[in-house]
Amino acid sequence: MNKPLRRIAIFCGLLVLSLLIRDNWLQYVKADTLREDPHNRRVLIARYATPRGDIIVGGNPITGHTETTSGDFKFKRTYKDGAMWAPVTGFVSQAYGANQLESVQDGILSGTDDRLFFRNTLDMITGKEKEGGNVVTTLNAAAQKAAYEGLKNQGGKGAVAAIEPSTGKILALASFPSYDPSTIAGGSTSDEEAWKKLQKKNNPDDPMLNRALREVYPPGSTFKVVTAAAALENGLYKTADEKTDSPLPWTMPGTVTPLKNEGDIPCKNATLRVSLQWSCNSVFGKIGYDLGNDEMLEQAKKFGFTTEQFTPVRTTASVFSEDMAPSEVALSSIGQFNTATTPLQMAMVTSAIANNGTLMKPYMVDELQTHNFDALEKTEPEELSKPMSAENAQILQSMMETVVQDGTGKKAQIEGVKVGGKTGTAQHGVDNSENPYAWFISYAKLSDDSSPVAVAVVVEDENAVRDDISGGGLAAPIAKSVMEAVIDSKK
Repeated sequence: MNKPLRRIAIFCGLLVLSLLIRDNWLQYVKADTLREDPHNRRVLIARYATPRGDIIVGGNPITGHTETTSGDFKFKRTYKDGAMWAPVTGFVSQAYGANQLESVQDGILSGTDDRLFFRNTLDMITGKEKEGGNVVTTLNAAAQKAAYEGLKNQGGKGAVAAIEPSTGKILALASFPSYDPSTIAGGSTSDEEAWKKLQKKNNPDDPMLNRALREVYPPGSTFKVVTAAAALENGLYKTADEKTDSPLPWTMPGTVTPLKNEGDIPCKNATLRVSLQWSCNSVFGKIGYDLGNDEMLEQAKKFGFTTEQFTPVRTTASVFSEDMAPSEVALSSIGQFNTATTPLQMAMVTSAIANNGTLMKPYMVDELQTHNFDALEKTEPEELSKPMSAENAQILQSMMETVVQDGTGKKAQIEGVKVGGKTGTAQHGVDNSENPYAWFISYAKLSDDSSPVAVAVVVEDENAVRDDISGGGLAAPIAKSVMEAVIDSKK
């Protein structure tokens, strides 16, 4: 071969080699990046070319799909009682992506998860249309309805979280105000207008905020159950009925400010039971001071504070600070200063107490399935921590039951059922200038001593008369209705 031909051959060989390298680079190295590129319209067209799987509650789908009449996308998502279920499902939109379960479990729902390969292959061989798999939740439809309607009827804003203490199954997860994900599922002009109206900059009520998982509130006096647990676990007090070392008035160390109680209630050297029954700030503030920042922080962490939870939807971490001044520890121990928590976190605290001191990991996905209901993966209950001994948890249960029977939580009483609870009215705004948040946490126990549900409710009502706001008045009736719904569903 003469020299010019050899050069041409080498050059052509290099071109072929470069094309092979480029082809392999695109197909293997860059495949995931290209597939996930939001500008890759082919991927989006394929995504909406087949029916999406369903999110299921109590055996019934709360999602669906419909065929579109125009555009490149064949199917779009629909929702049943969308506003009620939005804190669980989230949304999936042709224009705006997805969030919450729709996002976390997108592979199963869209049919692209590797675990569906065998099912998809069989469908291809048999000529069946490809479909996404199903996500079976732990939610209780009756409890969710009671929670959402309770918040809606109350007005204002708020959230509810309910857990089955023995397993960690999330039974209800409601947030109000809410939105219907169906209104933003497509890519039309009306979807765009609906999306704009839902944005916080255009709607100060922020209906897309999942207040049950992503908003942190000062817990107020509901946090006193954590402080009571710390007192018992650290041996500061051994029973519910021994007198505490709690002078009245009690001035917070390093200040000239006495920690005041609400009204004329019997807080001087009161027992833990009486202190929780009437929500004595002076007693629990001094307990926090006596234990110190490190012990209080450790107890809060055992209940889940300072750590994000994944249900599998991510939750905001609740706050209890370190390196605080003694007076700040005292205020934090009664749920003030900068202590802040999600409703799910307070439901976790309550469920651990009801479950004799064992905290189970909260979760809302019970099972993943193929579209023809074959099981792919089953969630097994998992112990997260043990914040209290069984003996101390039972002491705290008896104290919380006194709150409902003879204290500030009477509106949560259920005939024939043992109910434990704690009210809270949390300060809000600079110098407590805005309407406080109304809290109630509770659990129900049946005659066999099993506890089917623990609940946390928070209500923020800007239009309520300030003097009428209390956890026992606004939040306890909602908690009661949720507990009754769970109990009735087990009959």
